[in-house]
Amino acid sequence: MQGVCFQGVESVRFGDVAEPRIEFPTDAIVHVEMAGLCGSDLHPFFGRERGLDVGTVMGHEFVGKVVEFGSEVKSLRVGQRVFAPFSTSCGECFYCKRGLTSRCVENQLFGWRSSGRGLHGGQAQFVRVPLADGTLVPVPQGLSPESALLLGDNFSTGYYSAELAHVQPDGVYCVVGCGTVGLMSILAAGKLGARTIIAVDPVAERRKQAESMGALVAADETAALDLVKSKTNGRGADGVMELVGLPAAQRLAYQLIRPGGVMSVIGCHCDDRFAFSPVDAYDKNLVYKTGRCPARYYMGLLAEKVATGWVQLDSFITHRFRFDECVSAFDVFANRKNGCLKAVFVND
Repeated sequence: MQGVCFQGVESVRFGDVAEPRIEFPTDAIVHVEMAGLCGSDLHPFFGRERGLDVGTVMGHEFVGKVVEFGSEVKSLRVGQRVFAPFSTSCGECFYCKRGLTSRCVENQLFGWRSSGRGLHGGQAQFVRVPLADGTLVPVPQGLSPESALLLGDNFSTGYYSAELAHVQPDGVYCVVGCGTVGLMSILAAGKLGARTIIAVDPVAERRKQAESMGALVAADETAALDLVKSKTNGRGADGVMELVGLPAAQRLAYQLIRPGGVMSVIGCHCDDRFAFSPVDAYDKNLVYKTGRCPARYYMGLLAEKVATGWVQLDSFITHRFRFDECVSAFDVFANRKNGCLKAVFVND
């Protein structure tokens, strides 16, 4: 088969890769219909995160149909359309049973192989899914492939971010970074009752999108601080959702938050230290919450609601590519060209 493979910093290729096969009786093989490009893919692409093997099939967001499964898989059938979170989960361990599926004792990330171990991703014609019963979710009637794809990562993560921020109707909340997950956080915060949301992003198209969703917007640190102070009598925001994963964004989140406020850090940080000190955190009585979203849990919680029109997600996908257009796709997505917000690969 063919897929989108990591080649090194700022380099991917479309080429032949080994077709996946059933390796364990709990595996399934999925024919990929749609695969997402995510901001997390850009960490190894730009060299901010190291250790990914050359030749690894990229991508951890996909929707497709089951074509084969192992003898111990009980919940799936051939031809069934399914979607997946970005990591596998057994559904039975201590963490899975408590909803923290991202910390399943057997979890693996799709699209991450290091030193020959790990899983290939979904940006290919087929993908092997371990622990298929616990990982895959049937696409409910009325849920589009686009919405299913976004539920597998972006919307689940945005919802998780808003929940971590303890959103309340009378609070003031900031979203730092208005990529797809940031916009999903605005959407989720609104659904959880927030009436005042301030979105910070240097990209005009993203600010325009955030504003259309009801957020107040700021382009830079100075404007954001002034806006937050004006809405809180100088206190600072009750909660800040940081969705960038870079030190400058983390520092800005600290500056925006009031004493006793909650910082919800969902951006995937690769640095080995914080952008503020323990003294800084102590002096603000800071509540700092972070971690990988338990997407499989939130997929189960949200899929039926999204299928009935509770929120509209499809329009967040702005660009579509074939797998063999991967070089162009990564360039457009990584460099925010042509108003790109969310890009997907569609398997013809």
